[in-house]
Amino acid sequence: MERYFQEEIECASREQIKKIQDERLVKQVRHVWDNVPYYRAKMEEKGLTPDDIQSSDDLYKLPFLSKADLREAYPYGLVGVPLKECVRIHSTSGTTGKRVVAFYTQHDIDLWEECCARAIVAAGGTDEDVCQVSYGYGLFTGGLGLHGGAHKAGCLTVPTSSGSTERQIMFIMDLQTTILCCTPSYAAYLGEQMKEMGYGPDDIPIKAGIFGAEAWSEEMRRDIEKTLGIKAFDIYGLTELSGPGVAYECSVQAGMHINEDHFIAEIIDPDTGEVLPEGSQGELVFTSVDKEAFPLIRYRTRDICTLTREKCSCGRTHVRMAKPKGRTDDMLIIRGVNVFPSQIEAVLIKQGYAANYQIIVDRVNNTDTLDVQVEMTPEMFTDNLGEVADRQKSLEAGLKAMLGIKAKVSLVAPKTIARSEGKAVRVIDKRRI
Repeated sequence: MERYFQEEIECASREQIKKIQDERLVKQVRHVWDNVPYYRAKMEEKGLTPDDIQSSDDLYKLPFLSKADLREAYPYGLVGVPLKECVRIHSTSGTTGKRVVAFYTQHDIDLWEECCARAIVAAGGTDEDVCQVSYGYGLFTGGLGLHGGAHKAGCLTVPTSSGSTERQIMFIMDLQTTILCCTPSYAAYLGEQMKEMGYGPDDIPIKAGIFGAEAWSEEMRRDIEKTLGIKAFDIYGLTELSGPGVAYECSVQAGMHINEDHFIAEIIDPDTGEVLPEGSQGELVFTSVDKEAFPLIRYRTRDICTLTREKCSCGRTHVRMAKPKGRTDDMLIIRGVNVFPSQIEAVLIKQGYAANYQIIVDRVNNTDTLDVQVEMTPEMFTDNLGEVADRQKSLEAGLKAMLGIKAKVSLVAPKTIARSEGKAVRVIDKRRI
């Protein structure tokens, strides 16, 4: 039997959902006009006032927000309430070290946790479950989002955070964890480690996994399900909007339901900005209609996907988004972390290297690997292996500080990385996702 956390809204009629969106959007536009000068200026550039937005049918008139806007307005330029009303920030990495910082009131956190609770209940979670949250805690949204959602769903919550695999497995077995929340690559790694320890699917108490923060294939899903003996659910979110729980899979697993009482989704042509008809593939755009502290309107995610309003047999009526097919920018998601080639380039240039490099991403034993090949300049070229090793270590330390994850650096002789007559091939992604 399908379970719901907030059945009245999750199964609301299309008319009810539209009414909620209309009312909240009109209120949100007035909120940003009155309290966010940065966004008010963007509206004025288009000749708009709040009176021009009478319902969600007028959403297309409003200007877009991009990650570039968030960086330009850093740190406080898009905050919609007095700072004393904000109780938390979360942050995502930036292309040149400047991060995107999102702000939350207590009301924002409560709504976000409710979204995550919907995802946990959709995966079968109840107050009888032990939910182990193995996403990273801290500035990353994954850990604290699912942690709060698990509380609201009534689960016994185990805040293990990421890493410490031996301890993770100990708690899974000793506490009889039934729901696991982490990245899919870490779930696969846990499964392999448990298999090596002699645990089969029937020995592992986990029944469901909620996995997100990185791309993963259906093949990977089936492998995880087989190894751990579970049902694996996808979850989607962005730090800028709140975090995980913007959308989530139900038991049908035919797309992720978007929490439409909080977020209006559009699909646009990434080149023209034109809103595309339902079923079209394009760039996903979100408007948060009731977030107080960081109220983003028409935020361009750069994710490419489709939406469908076809009836779902789970009973939920909220629109579903397909797994993103790719991105319109050059961002990579590696082990749940946003990585831009320009971040890597910034570290190389700072340490005196010419900007000829290649990034090789792969997935080995279900874990993402990041290798960076860097050409030495003729001036620094040497056959002194000790000196080369020291330089590689210095670059690896710089990249770890910039990206937050470890990268392996290989220094190579000048002119050994292939040149291209067209756009340089900076990234080779060998992952099957």
